[in-house]
Order: sequence, then C-alpha cells, then structure tokens
Amino acid sequence: MTDKISQIARDGLWNNNPALVQLLGLCPLLAVTATVINGLGLGIATTLVLIGSNVIVSMIRNLVRSEIRIPVFVLVIASLVTTVEMVTNAYFYSLSKSLGVFIPLIVTNCAIIGRAESFASKHSVRHSFIDGLTMGLGFTAVLVTLGALRELVGHGTLLADAHLMFGEAARDLTITFSEDYSGFLLAILPPGAFIGLGLIIAVKNVIDRRRAQTAIAINLAPVSDPQAH
Repeated sequence: MTDKISQIARDGLWNNNPALVQLLGLCPLLAVTATVINGLGLGIATTLVLIGSNVIVSMIRNLVRSEIRIPVFVLVIASLVTTVEMVTNAYFYSLSKSLGVFIPLIVTNCAIIGRAESFASKHSVRHSFIDGLTMGLGFTAVLVTLGALRELVGHGTLLADAHLMFGEAARDLTITFSEDYSGFLLAILPPGAFIGLGLIIAVKNVIDRRRAQTAIAINLAPVSDPQAH
C-alpha cells in the first residue's frame, strides 16, 4: 500500500508531471505565468478542482454507466470550477480579475478530465485523492517556477502583487533585485512563456537522463565476493 502511494506521488510530482511530461493544461500555464502570484493562484485553484473531481468520480465510479461517464465527469468538474470561481471572486476579487477567464477555463483543462477518466474512475477514493493532490502540486510547481523565471527576467522582481492573495500586509514581500533594471519585454510576452517552459522541460530531461545513467552504472558495478577475502 505504501509503495503504491509513493508511486502515485512520484508520478504526479515528477515522473508523469501534467505540465512537463503529459504537456496538458498549457494554455493557462503559458498565459497567466507572468508573475509568481498569478501562477500560484491558478495552481491552487486547479489543485482544488483536481482533488475534488478525483474524489467525486472515484465515489460514483460504480454508479455511472460507461456510456455517459464523460458527460457526468465534465458536469462534476464544471460544478467544482464554478464553486472555486465564486469563492475566488468573493474573497480574492483582485486576484480573480488578474487571472481573468482562466479560472472558468479550468473546466477545459485536459489534465483534470484525463485524471478522472484514466485514474479516478478505476481506483479508490484514497488513491484518487492522493493522485489529485500530487498532480495538482506538480502542476502548481511548474506554474510557480515559470512565473518566477518570467517575473525575474521580465521585471527584475519576485512576489510582486503578493497582496492580491495574502492581503495588504504582504505588500512588503515584494523582492526588487535592481531599481535600475528596466525589464526584458520578451520574458513577459507569450514567446517568453514558451522559451521558459522549454528550458524547464530541458532541465528535467537532463536530470532524468543523469539519474538513469547513475542507476545503470550502479547496476553494472561489480559486486565484491566476501569469500574472496
């Protein structure tokens, strides 16, 4: 059981990351990640929907006929997205305005319907919850990383507009690296998002390749015979 949970967590966070491996949900990922806060806000919203949809789909998987499962899954996801959107508008209005249409568009995120169909509809509530949580955290990590990269290069800051999520007291959290830095426009434009995501994927591929080479080297290393001494 523990090995199963560990494997689900590794898949969501790294091995099968929805943004870096499955390449799903790229439209909002590339569109809103001009800052760390935008990326974090959308990531949290997506994670909540992923968890909720996975759990509900797992609970009703034996009650829904296979012919209508996709419409039912979409209805569940749309209901959860509407709830998240209403809560965001009520308590984080400025952030919701900054994210624009991309919170409602979570409904169309292929990663969510994909996990409902390929995982939650075939596994227990416990495993589905963990899958939704780790897939969401993996997606959020990419959003925040890309947002940090673009904000740093594009504006020379980190955590700008933190007050949109954490309140007025968070205005002092903004880190400005240079008052004289005029910014790099390409980083905050759509091409900059593609370039940044490509760099992150390249780094992941390099890490995976080196890990694989290390594992092969360990497996091929000669094992000393204790009776030979």
